[in-house]
Amino acid sequence: MADKRDYYEVLGLSKGASADEIKKSYRQLAKKYHPDLNPDNKEAETKFKEVNEAYEILSDPGKKEKYDRFGFAGVDPSYGAGQGGAGGFGGFGFGDGMEFDLGDIFGSFFGGGFGGGASSRSNPNAPRRGNDIQITVSLTFEEAAKGCTKNVEFPRIETCDECAGSGAAKGTSSQTCPECNGRGQITSQQRTPFGVISTQKQCPKCGGKGTYNPTPCNKCKGAGRIRRPIKKDIAIPAGIDDGQMFTVRGEGNRGLNGGPSGDLRVAVSLKPHPFFQRDGYNVWCEVDVSIVQAALGDELTVPTLDGQVKYSIPAGTQPGDVFKLKGKGIQVVNGTRRGDQLVKINVVIPKNLTDKQKELLKEFNKESGGKDVKPEEKGGIFGKKKKK
Repeated sequence: MADKRDYYEVLGLSKGASADEIKKSYRQLAKKYHPDLNPDNKEAETKFKEVNEAYEILSDPGKKEKYDRFGFAGVDPSYGAGQGGAGGFGGFGFGDGMEFDLGDIFGSFFGGGFGGGASSRSNPNAPRRGNDIQITVSLTFEEAAKGCTKNVEFPRIETCDECAGSGAAKGTSSQTCPECNGRGQITSQQRTPFGVISTQKQCPKCGGKGTYNPTPCNKCKGAGRIRRPIKKDIAIPAGIDDGQMFTVRGEGNRGLNGGPSGDLRVAVSLKPHPFFQRDGYNVWCEVDVSIVQAALGDELTVPTLDGQVKYSIPAGTQPGDVFKLKGKGIQVVNGTRRGDQLVKINVVIPKNLTDKQKELLKEFNKESGGKDVKPEEKGGIFGKKKKK
């Protein structure tokens, strides 16, 4: 990590910068080093990747907090404390990256059956669906617009591979519970003035299963399941937007007692683009032209999601005029229709004119029937006093 620069330094910010400051700095630097604006420039390409990496960490409140506290060790899995809790994944370890507790784990083991009916809750041997998992994936503007495949890593409860889910150590097996004789419940009797009342309750030794492991598995501590990091390629649908979520069926926590797996729910976080802005399925961008190009018309090179295209603006184009590139926008999710790209024209007024340029403009002004601009009139209507 010695060759890595501090993320705040990469974005030209001080520690404690606000979310708006981080976003603004990223947009400026991403535009400066964007590959489309710096073709075949390896240094710019490297800086662009560096800026994106810094923004991915500092724009995520959770990652930013870990980075502020622990530096690179808080966000890089190679340090054992990155996103997803790689630092505690040996069974039920509790490293800085592990954000769960035993109540959560055993709740997912024994809670919530197929609809949560009383019969499934009272029978710990009934099949149970695994809990859903939610993660957030960070995407570039182009990845979200066109769709892609992302490799993600997240913690998931799996069947213990050491004991194949039995919870018993190798060479041993579950035994009938001696407390309840395999019934899963124990009966107690209490003498009252109205006679002897019998009550039944879940066996505390076997948890109602009727069996127990005298020698529990060392890896899962008898639970039969462990939490471990999973790497998975997931398909991002084209057209997905910031803040939206989609579901990958069957990729959540594994079920219990033969129950089905839960789902993986993926929330999308988009990085801002240097010059594209999204409006539904349409894309906006701004293009700068000179006053000569605007007055005479010209053929422009306009960046789009499909690469650069040629577009001719007519003579007399005005500042703020908007032109439409039909079908160059974003694809509708799970559809084939695409939005449009809207191009707003900015007419750039030149500064620091030479004497010759000034004279030419004055000559142009006269030819256009305009009035000479005198020094005392430079203040405009607010620079002259009204005569009484």
